[in-house]
Amino acid sequence: MKDKIYVLVIIVFALLSCHQEYEHKSVVCIPVYGQSLALGEEAIRITDFDSLAKYADGRIVTENLDHDFGYFDNNNFKEFAKKVTHYQKRSFELTIYSMAEMLADSLGKDTLICIFPGGQGATAIKDLSKGTIPYQKFLEDIETAYNTAKEREWNFFVPAICWMQGESDIEDYPGTDYKILLKQFQTDINNDIKNITHQTSDVKIISYQTNNVSGGKKFQQDSYTCIESKVPQSQLELVKDDSLFLPSGPTYPYDFVKERIHIDGTSHQLHGQLVALTALNIIRGRHQQRGLLPQNICYKDEEIIIKFCVPSPPLILDTLHVTPPPHYGFSVITPDNKDIVQTVSIQDDCVLIQCSEQPKGCKVRYAINGEKFKSGRLHGPRGNLRDSQGEHQKAHVNGKTYPLHNWCWQFDIPIE
Repeated sequence: MKDKIYVLVIIVFALLSCHQEYEHKSVVCIPVYGQSLALGEEAIRITDFDSLAKYADGRIVTENLDHDFGYFDNNNFKEFAKKVTHYQKRSFELTIYSMAEMLADSLGKDTLICIFPGGQGATAIKDLSKGTIPYQKFLEDIETAYNTAKEREWNFFVPAICWMQGESDIEDYPGTDYKILLKQFQTDINNDIKNITHQTSDVKIISYQTNNVSGGKKFQQDSYTCIESKVPQSQLELVKDDSLFLPSGPTYPYDFVKERIHIDGTSHQLHGQLVALTALNIIRGRHQQRGLLPQNICYKDEEIIIKFCVPSPPLILDTLHVTPPPHYGFSVITPDNKDIVQTVSIQDDCVLIQCSEQPKGCKVRYAINGEKFKSGRLHGPRGNLRDSQGEHQKAHVNGKTYPLHNWCWQFDIPIE
């Protein structure tokens, strides 16, 4: 009996002291952080977890550098329990799944793609910032991934975070300055991640744009003061002016579950491929396009000329994919709450808006419209302006082919 115990002890000791040899790899980590859209709420899963685990020879991994996808929880015990019991009831499609597949297809076979979600649903940005439980859990997951990679003597870095948050800061009217808080989040997460990974390159934010302005109970599309537009406008301004913010795109061209808050599974797949295009440019050090954004606005008499940054010319007014709102989504609102737009047309990389009176002191807007409490391309806040990237950049989802155009970002800009 003693001999058997002795042998058992030797075996256990040998197993514990055994050093696993790993083939050298590099790990590129791009997680998603935000509120319920980041967590894929209501998006029926398209990506099969077994297939994702096997995709590209298993090169897509979680924060544990394993293949246990779909068990996120801010409570560590609950997350562990979900993994042990293979809990699937709240496993949704995430933007980062299709992003990871595209990155795995594009990067070398010695590169692993590390993905996982972070954040918390129905939560304003101030409650997702440094010092909060979701923020700390997000950092812990990054540190877990880094430490595991280090143990295996693998390279590890975080080129970017995929940002998907803003709906609560529109609907709940928290009274905070969203732009200041989002920039502070970027500063904090950049410093904290670099302290973990010891990388010298900055962590970029790949930002979507929330367009849910009609979700605010006080929303009036012809009101000169539109507090609901401040969140998407802040996201646009950071992407336009701050080199550490880069675009994925607005959400209005997508289909939403029940046309309300959350994009559906197909939309997560399409959005994920736009994220991947931006991520690849970051990883490869390529010049970054800033999205389809207004560059300059001027007027002469009753005509407004908006010059756009157009990633893939020509500009198109697409009334097939997005149900056309009045004037293709453009409006010019006077201080006394009137829309004075008469016609809208395209000339090269400019949009020309003819008004019924001189527009000085007005606000020129795009996609600030839509039915109350609706989202998406059919009835929500939306517009018809896009570029032509989809002529050569396609996505394939469930046997269907979709063009990956850049759609114009929602904006609300005063005319000086």
